[in-house]
Amino acid sequence: MLFVVLSSDLLSYTGKNMKIGYARVSTYDQNLDLQINDLKEYGCEKIFTDKISSVKSERVGLKACMESLSKDDTLAVWRLDRLGRSLGDLVSMIVDLKDRGIKFKSIKDGNIDTTTASGELIFNIFASLAQFERDLIRERTNAGLKAARARGKTGGRPKLNKKDPRISAAKRLHADKTIPISDIVKTLNISRSTFYRFLKMPSDS
Repeated sequence: MLFVVLSSDLLSYTGKNMKIGYARVSTYDQNLDLQINDLKEYGCEKIFTDKISSVKSERVGLKACMESLSKDDTLAVWRLDRLGRSLGDLVSMIVDLKDRGIKFKSIKDGNIDTTTASGELIFNIFASLAQFERDLIRERTNAGLKAARARGKTGGRPKLNKKDPRISAAKRLHADKTIPISDIVKTLNISRSTFYRFLKMPSDS
């Protein structure tokens, strides 16, 4: 049985290994039907919804959705931007799901599916990206205006950070010939030119 749960409904369910969906649109005049239909087709037995901008602080439907998930369940979204406000926000939520033993599927984002072996690799990439983002924030805080002035003097295309975990991730995903380059660049949130720059970077000794 399918439940389409509005953001104001906080229904409980004790089923195991469920596929649970989350759908969101930014305004009340937008329609959720496309997302809901695709989530139904994927097999979601329960769908939570929000009609609210992702920049707003309170998403009641998402909160209820997260609370309803149990170990071995799968959370499905239509597209990644339906879930997270930013890359950092998205990474935090996906890593939290992994820690809780919950699988994740983005229907429209290629190989972002942790119910598969390739998807599990991408889960690990998200964890690496979360740590990398924290390290970047720390570096930027310490460097402050000095780093900004240095970048202004050097000009041109910024140098790659050899510690960026996306470099090794790009190489590992590229080695799997079953994953299209278009899916890799979308997953890592980089351009094709940056992807090829990553491939040329020497591996750590």
